[in-house]
Amino acid sequence: MFLGDLYRTYCREGHKGEPTPRQLLKILLYAYMNHTYSSREIEKACRRDINFMWLLEGADIPDHATIARFRTLHFAPCADRIMAEFSEFLYGLGEISGEAVFIDGTKIEACANKYTFVWKKAVTKNQQKLLDRLAAFVAECETLYGLKIIYKKQVKMKHVKKLRKKLYAMKASEGIEFVHGSGKRKSEWQKSIETLEGYLEKLKEYTKKLYVCGERNSYSKTEWQSRQII
Repeated sequence: MFLGDLYRTYCREGHKGEPTPRQLLKILLYAYMNHTYSSREIEKACRRDINFMWLLEGADIPDHATIARFRTLHFAPCADRIMAEFSEFLYGLGEISGEAVFIDGTKIEACANKYTFVWKKAVTKNQQKLLDRLAAFVAECETLYGLKIIYKKQVKMKHVKKLRKKLYAMKASEGIEFVHGSGKRKSEWQKSIETLEGYLEKLKEYTKKLYVCGERNSYSKTEWQSRQII
């Protein structure tokens, strides 16, 4: 493997006994292969693990600062080319097939504490509160705009959808333009429509969470994020 690009990132030769860039690269790649990414953990492995000692070939054990500098200042600028060449080398040995390409764009929360869980009981409770607010909002809009939507004092989703349709129709008929930003005064129609859209978006969120829960009492947010990516 050609490592000229890596060596050119150094402005001086290393002291006697120091691990060479080639040796540092070997321990870094081997650490990554074994799911070890912390520079302090790699330093510890170099002191305790016979495999890392063998890769160092008798050179002094690098401390975590040396490993971190190597990774950031020397390996990173030429990592793409080195890893591509390394992949070709593995392909030539038959270690990889070259038939599949994996791109991992997973974004998950790092801390799996209680706040990363969605609890069915809490969602159901919040959903009912939201439905109560929606019912009160529909009744308020009836009075404010002189509408008749509710029948027998029972508010259903069809009434909410009807209100939404009427508000947008009234906005269009009056030629009202929505305004945004500080210092801009919003019309009552805009305030009502924005409030209603916020309620409906929140209701959609609760409905989705209850669907994911199914028969369970809770689920992890990271599970739902993984489902979306897959």
